[in-house]
Amino acid sequence: MQIRGRLFLISGGASGLGRATAQDLHAHGAFVSVLDLQREAGMELASQLGPERFRFYETDITNSDSIAAAVKGSVEWAKEQQVPLGGVLAAAGTGNAALIINKKNEPVPLSEFDYILKLNLRGTVDLIRQVVPHMTNNAPFGPDSERGVIIMVSSSTAFEGQMGHSAYAASKGAILSMTLPLAREFGRFGIRVMSIAPAWFETKMTARLNESARKNLAKGFEFPKRPGKPEDFALLVRQIVENGMLNGEVIRLDGATRIPSKM
Repeated sequence: MQIRGRLFLISGGASGLGRATAQDLHAHGAFVSVLDLQREAGMELASQLGPERFRFYETDITNSDSIAAAVKGSVEWAKEQQVPLGGVLAAAGTGNAALIINKKNEPVPLSEFDYILKLNLRGTVDLIRQVVPHMTNNAPFGPDSERGVIIMVSSSTAFEGQMGHSAYAASKGAILSMTLPLAREFGRFGIRVMSIAPAWFETKMTARLNESARKNLAKGFEFPKRPGKPEDFALLVRQIVENGMLNGEVIRLDGATRIPSKM
């Protein structure tokens, strides 16, 4: 699918992988709406990219009304600019480590588990369910009569979860499991669904890792011998958008890295 002259919504787009993708798609002629709770970072990105093809919506992805307002604003902007809604990247997420039973033999507060699922999983589904009805109204374009693409973010943790990351692994494993069913559901509309499962990427979230954890993770590197860069992720997003045969699959973006059982 063509990138230029189409609108893409990116949740979690004010920083990390989402931000790099917003910059890359914008550089290739896309209109971009970023939905993020980080107002300062979002406004800084808006200043960098300019108002012509960029909008920032301060959005709480755990709140349906907040998502609805951002989607409504984005769709109205697209109509004003007479551009179709090309796709959505659901990149908002978090991953705090917590043992289900701690060293004091106490269970983890269920609120901690629930929050990760609410942001990573429910927030992804909520964004998709609110965007797709607008995407199905697109006039079909190209030889395959495509109407758009949805890209979700899973994780290598969905395959090799570490101790203490049960909630994160559960949320990202659910993203993995949803990919094919959603592709089968939306295929009748000409909408593709893909997921990317990154390993260790240099982002704000992974910057919190201590030196010991970094060294343990680095032992799993094959080639290249480094963490991924946000630009690597953005490149794959662009390739997914442009390649119409990529559908219903989860792509591991990890340089053959396999995460050890413990940090």
